[in-house]
This record gives sequence, C-alpha cells and structure tokens, in this order.
Amino acid sequence: MAPNSGFAILLRSPWWVSFAIAAAIVLVCGALLPRDIAPFAAMGALPIAVIGCIAAWRQWRAPSAARVQGALQAAAAMPWKDFANTLERAWRTEGHEVQRLAGLHADLRITQGDRAVLVAARRWKAATHGVEPLRELHAEAQRQGAQAVYVALTGTVSETARSFAREHGVVLLEGDALAALLLKATPAG
Repeated sequence: MAPNSGFAILLRSPWWVSFAIAAAIVLVCGALLPRDIAPFAAMGALPIAVIGCIAAWRQWRAPSAARVQGALQAAAAMPWKDFANTLERAWRTEGHEVQRLAGLHADLRITQGDRAVLVAARRWKAATHGVEPLRELHAEAQRQGAQAVYVALTGTVSETARSFAREHGVVLLEGDALAALLLKATPAG
C-alpha cells in the first residue's frame, strides 16, 4: 500500500475518523439518492469501516504513551551490555536467531530463515547520529548480503543520515518503533 494513499492515511489516523467518514457516506447516500439505490451506494462505505476496525485493533494493542516513554527512558539508563541483552531478548521473542558480532560496523546479526539483518546499536546514546556509521553499516550489510538496521535511542539523526538511510534501505530504529521492540523484551511487554 502506498504510504500516502487514503487507506494508509486512515490506518495511521485515530480509529474513529474512519467510522465518521463511513457514517457520512451512508448519510449522504441516504439523503441524496433514491431509496432503491441508496443502500447499494452506501455499501461503498464498507471498506472504510473495515479500515476503521483494523485501525481500532492496532491502536487498542499499541502500548500507551507512558509505557513507550518509560521503555525509552529505561533503555537510556542502561549500560551497553544490558541494552544489547534487551535487544537480543526482544528479537528472540519475535522468533529470530540473534548472534553477537565483534565487528566494528555491526553489533548483532539477526536471522530468520534465509533472511539476515545486521544491526548497529552501539551508538544508541550518541548526541548526533551522522551518515558515516550508516555508510559503514550499509557497506558491511552489502558484503554479507543482509539488510541493515541502525538503532538511535537518543540524540538527533542528521538529515544527511536520514537521506542516506532512505536511499540505501537502511532502517532507522528509533522512537516508538524502538520502544515497541524493547517492550517485547519485558515480561509485561
């Protein structure tokens, strides 16, 4: 699905927005169309109502803002070893095999089936995340035939680094997505 399609936007919006649009379509059809055609035209609201159900389910399952903030704060207080262990537990919970790497450019290798991902997480507390560590990670991932994930917990990711990540398919794991992963490593997550 295209990220800016109507359905994608509705999936990111609060669940009630989809239901309000579906209700408006049904009301307009009932008010403006002849009685024998209105019910069939109103069926056009069904896909939007389904999107509302999917959005409601996702939002109901999503962690609260307080849990997300708590997970990020707890991770920021961890030393590297504990943070790496938490990431390993989280990915293992999702069914991945995790291997620690001693290389300079990647810290973890995650595999599931024939798919491999290299993760650079050691700079998770950097004040600024520039493009150079992403270039090194991308080059190592290319050498190993893997995808690349760069973890940024604190600080800012430079626009040059974001642009490089977009152009080369490097996933920036930060913010809510990082918190959701970290919460999987906790017993209540």
